[in-house]
Amino acid sequence: MKKFAMAAFGGTLAGIVATTYVAGPLLAQEGAREATVYEQLDLFGDIFERIRAQCVEEVDEKELIEAAIGGMLSSLDPHSSYLSPDDAASMQVQTKGEFGGLGIEVTQEEGFVKVVSPIDGTPADEAGIEAGDFITHVDGESVLGLSLDEAVDMMRGPVGSEIIITVVREGESEPFDVSIIRDTIKLTAVRARTEGDTVVMRITTFNRQTTPNLESGLKEQIEAAGGIDKVNGIVLDLRNNPGGLLTEAIQVADSFLDSGEIVSTRGRNPEDGERFNATPGDLSGGKPIVVLINGGSASASEIVAGALQDHRRAIVVGTKSFGKGSVQTVMPLRGDGAMRLTTARYYTPSGRSIQALGVSPDIVVEQPRRRVGAEEEDASAANRSRSEADLRGRLNNDSLTEDEIRQIEEDREKAEKAAELREQDYQLAYAIDILKGLSALGPND
Repeated sequence: MKKFAMAAFGGTLAGIVATTYVAGPLLAQEGAREATVYEQLDLFGDIFERIRAQCVEEVDEKELIEAAIGGMLSSLDPHSSYLSPDDAASMQVQTKGEFGGLGIEVTQEEGFVKVVSPIDGTPADEAGIEAGDFITHVDGESVLGLSLDEAVDMMRGPVGSEIIITVVREGESEPFDVSIIRDTIKLTAVRARTEGDTVVMRITTFNRQTTPNLESGLKEQIEAAGGIDKVNGIVLDLRNNPGGLLTEAIQVADSFLDSGEIVSTRGRNPEDGERFNATPGDLSGGKPIVVLINGGSASASEIVAGALQDHRRAIVVGTKSFGKGSVQTVMPLRGDGAMRLTTARYYTPSGRSIQALGVSPDIVVEQPRRRVGAEEEDASAANRSRSEADLRGRLNNDSLTEDEIRQIEEDREKAEKAAELREQDYQLAYAIDILKGLSALGPND
């Protein structure tokens, strides 16, 4: 018994000694790290004082500190930034759906401003700005070397004033200038219309208006069609949608899912992760869905597309999306400012991250550039086409009634109208054709 007690005591003593040997270096490392941090802060203070005292021009201390904070945040990733009191107030207005500007969502790449997407119906959209364009100069001044916030500030100005931006575009041999008149941007989050038997829901952004607009717009189109049975499917057009509120993306996806995960977020600490699940209820009554995406579809758009794709609830058509798979949290700061900090990555229901990869469409469909004179060529080709019905002395069709012939002619007119849509928007026409095909394969009543 004595031997056992001594062994136990010896083991305890050895444990204490071992713990001391292990913990000692760890505490020393932690202390050294803290000392280094404070040394760096002292260095920042020294530089700040020297700038105040010796810079060739007098500086504004507040602007100097804000610039330092902005530089610290922007060094983390392209989406973290400092928001001055004015910027913070402007961001609150944007989430409500109305603000002043050009109407483009931008990020930074290789020192230049890159257009994520123009917003439908805005001055930038009407001026022909495209997703993927690089903005190199604003009113003749280069944006190279500026932070994203500084470049955006250069593009801001009074409503009604002109701005000239220099654009570099893939496929164009030389940069070119675009003149844009600044305007108040009033976002219509969702535009609904019906093409043939298909309801098209164009979602331009994810703000506080998105879900209410989606619900009311879809309801109106279904009622106008004569009920859900008269609709063959729904196209969710998310092209050039730069994203927005995570909560709205979750609600939109939930609108077409009855159960299952929509998206999960994972922060640096495991306990910070969250999962968001669908609730019962499908606004479309289970009708087929085609989701349209392109390189301008980012963030919240990718959450919706990824969720519906993973649940096999929709066919995703178009081109690879932008690939922004991170979540930014806006944190209020003293003095009415705020900081936008990347706090998590998000993952689709299958557990995949789209960060820097994007959502890959099930069917890749490029949007062809319109050819000059294409309409005239097509019109002349249509005029040249002839059929049996054009021949003199042709035989009449004796197998159909007049009503049946009239129905065939009406169906043909719808098909010709769909062909016209291909010239205006090939990707949308392709999506509608998919729903027509699925409807044709459905059970007969």
